[in-house]
Amino acid sequence: MKKNIQIVIQSLLLLAAMVFVTSCEDFLDVNENPNDPPISTPNLTLPVAQQHFANLNGTEMTYLGNYFVYNWAVPSNWSANQEMLRYTITNGFYTMIFEESYGEIFRNLTYIETYEDEEGIVDYSAYKIISQVLKGFQYQYLVDLYGDVPYTEANQRAENVTPIYDDAETVYRSVIDSLTAAADLAMNMPNTYQDPGTADIMFGGDMELWAQFANTVKLRMLLRFSDTGQDNYIQEQIALIDANGAGYIDADVVANPGYSSGTDQQSPFWDYVGYDEGGNRQDRNRLTVATDYTISYLEDTNDPRLEYIYAPSADEGEYKGVYQSVELPGSGFTETLLSRVGPGLLKGPDQDQPIMLLAEALFLQSEAVVRGYIDGGDAEAKALYNEAITASFDYLGVEESVSDYYDQAIENVGWDASSDKIEAIITQKWVALNGTSSIESWVELTRTGFPADLPTSNSSTRGAGVYPVGLVYPASEYSRNSNNVPAKTTDDAFTQYPFWKGQN
Repeated sequence: MKKNIQIVIQSLLLLAAMVFVTSCEDFLDVNENPNDPPISTPNLTLPVAQQHFANLNGTEMTYLGNYFVYNWAVPSNWSANQEMLRYTITNGFYTMIFEESYGEIFRNLTYIETYEDEEGIVDYSAYKIISQVLKGFQYQYLVDLYGDVPYTEANQRAENVTPIYDDAETVYRSVIDSLTAAADLAMNMPNTYQDPGTADIMFGGDMELWAQFANTVKLRMLLRFSDTGQDNYIQEQIALIDANGAGYIDADVVANPGYSSGTDQQSPFWDYVGYDEGGNRQDRNRLTVATDYTISYLEDTNDPRLEYIYAPSADEGEYKGVYQSVELPGSGFTETLLSRVGPGLLKGPDQDQPIMLLAEALFLQSEAVVRGYIDGGDAEAKALYNEAITASFDYLGVEESVSDYYDQAIENVGWDASSDKIEAIITQKWVALNGTSSIESWVELTRTGFPADLPTSNSSTRGAGVYPVGLVYPASEYSRNSNNVPAKTTDDAFTQYPFWKGQN
């Protein structure tokens, strides 16, 4: 029986605790005297760490990903997001992904991991396991996007404010080992452990669900190795997943501490791309519109998700997009004539913040079957693929028949009609993650080259068909950790592929 992952926490006590810990964030500053520890405990710090984690993944990372996989554009009456449209990736571009990961998420999670109950009364092992999994999730993206990152010496606060940068593959393998250990421990908790309960705004303290999540993140990381000739390593690691008995996630992984329409209490994505607490449209809601390519793709494949991923234009009531460019014609492409973010993504101020959709997990398993990493033949891979599309329909609230869609004899839609099964999986993943985890779609584009005919911005400084494959370390790192941060330029953002891809 599936466990309900979508937990909505309404406890006023928890919200009060979150406010308290947020007000105490100065105590967690890396420059603080380590001999004068912060006044907090894991049950107060965990929801704050998870909230920072949900905010970063649900706002900046999602927004960037949607531009780099050509889901979103800017209408002609707005001058915005020009760095993204020009692919101007410098050490001042989207620095919050790196800085907030270390400055907020890892800082709080490391505090939990290293916390010791001085009286030896409370067993915080569950909190430490949760911290390991969340760290693993975030480190994966830091390596995918930046390459070498601080790891072994990171997060030591004042004891080491200039950590070394560890080799990208070494970090990846270490994270995989950490996820393995976390899942094993989560499935064998001691009787003495303190149940996080409502302090865990993702799974409500259900450690089996944390084991499933750890396994699923690990599978995603293992598939990054698929073209490196390390199939034996992948299969050995999947055998360890099988051994812990938890399996993979069987519902959407989300966070929700009790989001509401109140000031500073709205769901991150809703507040970022939707409406403020007074119900007024945010500027980003007005300047974020569909691309012509994505609208056409959904229409050409008879995909009913079109009306959920995007909204009809305000003036014409039609689904219309525009190409990515900083110089659009003066008429015909204003915001009221184009489709904006749709109702399947913007559901309300109290909506859950998705972290990892079930659709993605099922696509991962389907790919693993196709590649021979998980037992099963074509029928099993097809079943997982169709289940993934079904899960995407469910998340968006699509009422139309899902089988009418995936039974079509259209390449990269119907399984049997698709000549390249990996291309079909990644293309459908791109559709399913539109508006949610599109940072993953960008990384998958780098890994696989799919969707194969995805356009690039008309304003790209690199020419047609050249995508960015990573980010540049922020200027703050060159300022405070200059002896360790690797040299990386704007050019490297297009030529320095992740270790699992190699140089092209």
